[in-house]
Amino acid sequence: MVYAASKERYASMKYNRCGKSGLKLPAISLGLWHNFGGVDTHENGRAILHRAFDLGITHFDLANNYGPPAGSAEEMFGRVLAADFKPYRDEMIISTKAGYYMWPGPYGEWGSRKSLISSADQSLKRMGLDYVDIFYHHRPDPDTPLEETMGALDAIVRSGKALYAGISNYSAEQAAQAITIAKDLGTPILIHQPSYSMLNRWIENGLQDVLDEGGVGSIVFSPLAQGLLSDKYLNGIPSDSRAAKPTGFLQESSVTPEVVDKLRKLNAIAEDRGQSLAQLALAWVLRGGRVTSALIGASRVSQVEDSVAALDNLDFSEDELSRIEAILKS
Repeated sequence: MVYAASKERYASMKYNRCGKSGLKLPAISLGLWHNFGGVDTHENGRAILHRAFDLGITHFDLANNYGPPAGSAEEMFGRVLAADFKPYRDEMIISTKAGYYMWPGPYGEWGSRKSLISSADQSLKRMGLDYVDIFYHHRPDPDTPLEETMGALDAIVRSGKALYAGISNYSAEQAAQAITIAKDLGTPILIHQPSYSMLNRWIENGLQDVLDEGGVGSIVFSPLAQGLLSDKYLNGIPSDSRAAKPTGFLQESSVTPEVVDKLRKLNAIAEDRGQSLAQLALAWVLRGGRVTSALIGASRVSQVEDSVAALDNLDFSEDELSRIEAILKS
């Protein structure tokens, strides 16, 4: 079946300016970290991508190591792009990253000029693209001078392989240094991608201030804490959940009685607002406008629909914020 995008795709999505740039990002973006690799069902991933775009999600976020196996998420997205999305390329923001392990030897990870430029070339080939919109350094490199890493991002942008440069997982101090170096090079950092959720608030301790001062946007990953901030764990650990698997970022040990108690109390507030717990969590990270976009993952179409519906109610009363704060600090 030939894909044709919905004519109503821009009717309800909210778009936020990214820092002090001219670029706007959808308030909800779709990440291909999980469920789009070579071990996953192609048609399910394709349906998720179609529905996301039809709902106004114009930003698709990847990395060279996404899969499994590594590289396969970019290959999968490239196939969908060629088959379905090619007419809409100029309506999309496509991002990728490099910094985690990809190939043997000293150049297959981290942040050297050699590694980043080679990674960018490989990612473009896997996706069948001439350029990506955003190319990120995926994680700080403790051994490579930051001037070299930022110089590599500058070179990638100047070569036309990317339109903007970004960083991910940088601390406040590291981000401040990167922003200054990149600005001096003439290729400013557009965006930072840190983790952030109701249960993981580290960016509030200085990083958000650094980004505001530098005019840099933010797109937060794991806003649902790997699915913990959903109704899935309100009554135990389902056998098909991430926490039930022996490997992964969300471990069974994280689903403590204390955490479940918080989830149930937050869910009560969500119900009062006419939202699911996941919708409440997304609205909360977007509160106040300091976060440009919340980056979601999805294993089925309904999860994308539920996430986008969170945008129907982004306003919080002072009482709601106080109640949430008391729960989170308890």
